[in-house]
Amino acid sequence: MTADRYSAVVRVLYRVLFLNLAVAFAKLALGYTTGAVSVLSDGFHSLTDSASNVVALVGVSVARRPPDANHPYGHRKYETMASLGILLFLIIVLVEVVSSALDRLKSGAVPKVYPEGIGIMIVTLVVNVVVVAYELRQGRRFNSEVLLADAKHTRSDVLTSITVIAALVGVGAGYPLLDPLAALFVAGFIGYACWEIAQGASRILADEIVIAQDDLREIVLAVPDVIGCHQIRTRGSADHVFVDMHLWLDGAKSLQDAHATSHVVKDTLMARFPQIADVVIHIEPPPPRPPGREASETPRD
Repeated sequence: MTADRYSAVVRVLYRVLFLNLAVAFAKLALGYTTGAVSVLSDGFHSLTDSASNVVALVGVSVARRPPDANHPYGHRKYETMASLGILLFLIIVLVEVVSSALDRLKSGAVPKVYPEGIGIMIVTLVVNVVVVAYELRQGRRFNSEVLLADAKHTRSDVLTSITVIAALVGVGAGYPLLDPLAALFVAGFIGYACWEIAQGASRILADEIVIAQDDLREIVLAVPDVIGCHQIRTRGSADHVFVDMHLWLDGAKSLQDAHATSHVVKDTLMARFPQIADVVIHIEPPPPRPPGREASETPRD
């Protein structure tokens, strides 16, 4: 992790925070003015975009700290924890949206619909589309799961805004039931966003494989003097990977030569995969050949 990378992520988050606040306040003002529960739900959904940006900023500020005595692997997972904070906000919004929609279904109140209101929703929709495209592009550029998680959150805002605009048009045409139904539809989008963020965070926290073993093995076996490798393990996030492996070298090699070869393997892997933060290699002689097999038949891994 470099200071430049974290600084770039922070700049993206501040820009997105400003746009999300503008969109949220516009939707909330419109929702309270018209009494449309679908617009209010969408406004609170957008407001959590802003709250999640704040959580992400806090998470990134902690994640950028270098390794220390109590955190020898660094603080990178705090960024993942920040994405879980985004998930928490989404769950809170999900409960509120469903509750408001059910209350409206029971009361049967009819919201007021103005052409200007639909125009405001269309403008906020365009802003959200721009934000999603920008944040996804920057998230992939910097391999930041907090940016990607926040982009998924905002992407659900795009879908919900389209649904809300359609509902407002329907209410204006004399179908008030579409307002609470659209709010429930919003809840479905929010729930899906929750699922996506939970999956992404759980993969990192549960140490799911990050780089395919075959891809690493191919690089390792191309290094001179390497007989084979096994027990290849990777963990971490897409941009901060830790690798462990057992490396087979000729048992007659001196410790100094074996150590030098292991460093060549490590340097080669880190040059090929810049996202690797560290490689831990256990050196050992290859296992004995099974009886009746020629040396050329001995598997290299």
